[in-house]
Amino acid sequence: MLLLVAFSAIIAPFVFLVLFRMPARKGMFLSALIVISLAFFVWGMNSNVIAASILQGIHKTLTILFILFGAIVLLNTLKRTGAVNRINEGFRSISTDMRVQVVIVAFLFGSLIEGAAGFGTPAAVTGPLLVALGFTPMAAAVVALVADSSAVPFGAVGTPVQVGLSNLPNAGLELFREIGVQIAFLDLFAGTFIPFVIIVLLTVFFGKKKGFKDALELLPWALFIGIVYTSSSLLYAFLFGFEFVAILASLTGLIVAALTAKKGFLLPAATWQDALEDVKENEAAAAGEPSSMPLLTAWAPYLIIVALLLLTRIVPSVKEAAMTWVDLTWNNILGVEGVTSAWEILYSPGTVLVAAALLSLIIQRKSFQCFTGASKESFLSMKDAALALAATLALVQVFTNSGINTSDLISMPEYIAQTLASSFGPIWVFMAPFLGELGSFITGSATVSTLTFSPIQYNIAEQVGFDTNTVLSLQIIGAAAGNMICVHNVVAAGTVVGLSGKEGDIIRKTIGPALLYGLFVGIAAFIFGAIV
Repeated sequence: MLLLVAFSAIIAPFVFLVLFRMPARKGMFLSALIVISLAFFVWGMNSNVIAASILQGIHKTLTILFILFGAIVLLNTLKRTGAVNRINEGFRSISTDMRVQVVIVAFLFGSLIEGAAGFGTPAAVTGPLLVALGFTPMAAAVVALVADSSAVPFGAVGTPVQVGLSNLPNAGLELFREIGVQIAFLDLFAGTFIPFVIIVLLTVFFGKKKGFKDALELLPWALFIGIVYTSSSLLYAFLFGFEFVAILASLTGLIVAALTAKKGFLLPAATWQDALEDVKENEAAAAGEPSSMPLLTAWAPYLIIVALLLLTRIVPSVKEAAMTWVDLTWNNILGVEGVTSAWEILYSPGTVLVAAALLSLIIQRKSFQCFTGASKESFLSMKDAALALAATLALVQVFTNSGINTSDLISMPEYIAQTLASSFGPIWVFMAPFLGELGSFITGSATVSTLTFSPIQYNIAEQVGFDTNTVLSLQIIGAAAGNMICVHNVVAAGTVVGLSGKEGDIIRKTIGPALLYGLFVGIAAFIFGAIV
């Protein structure tokens, strides 16, 4: 009975969103009602804790909506300044093949944003860029979510490793560096395939022929780029530590991908454009008068984003100022100790995105009306996302805080983990990544998933005799793969491309890659453990 109650936070969203195809604003509201009711009547959470958790979820919703607003207003501003058209011309000069573009934009540029910012920012940035390139909104959302996976363990300058493992008894720089290297090694057997996976998703779900043939043509180049990314990740993790792996590896991949695509290395002669939203419109844009805006000027806002994100996360004095000057963090909500929601305004990626949009007006010498018009349009587009996210995060926080109860029960996440461990202990090396995915699916964060489950993973590994570092690495990799399917990431990705209400359709297309990712790293860890 208790296991079913704990799993309600997973079962209800799956049933309503995926099976019944409800929009998230409705499906997650019903899911939240179910979970909150069970938390009160079965798990023994009192009304004050539940109310505090709901308010915590609403507060966190505002922090995410701010990031979404920044991503949407940036794109809408750049559309008005003409920068998006110039960026598109730049991509077409490298390759007009959408299979190539999706690897460069969604996987490599998205990984760069992930390395600097994390917290769901990459899909919110790359999704709209893909739509601007002519991708159908559904294609843009799906590939942006799946592409934001390999870089996640090292996202936000290594946060999932450094913060996610911080509650372990042996936590410290030495452990973080060892785990970083092991993650990069195991990802050779999973992350290497992500460029090809997103190409397969593009051609199978959104191509005219709906088959693998168009994807197979890109297999040599996609695997080459995947190997460049994952092998350079391993090298950088070994040489420099875990903090800058995603940033350096994505930059390496971007350079190699741009050069090889420009030269046609390992690429077929014919280009593929079957996922265009409006073929005639895009052909007209491609054939129109070239933009007079310099390419560097058009890209300047995105370069500013990366620079500001790194500045606020690496330079100690700037980081401290960003985290303290404008702080809307809500501590101990309704007096419940530990129920807190952080919101350092200047540290938020949303502030960086809005700042980049404003600075683009100066750099590109455009009127402030470009920003005001874009702001109004962006604000109005977020209504459904606000409702969906509020319900989702209310559910998440009640689920997460369920350990604060009058029944002397552990929290629902811990109950699920311990039950799974007792059932699958001997084959835990295969299950560890899926526990990480489960955590991200519910909480929406690889860092929170790892914070929640890393002590359990550590204890299970010791009990069954598996290498603890391997199991912890699998937890983080699995949590990263869970980014593809977690509800609030899906809501965010759908919103920025104009697909509010289609969250179930998106998850149906991303759940396969997420499960395969966990399976591949589990098999790799098993083989590696057997050899060693």
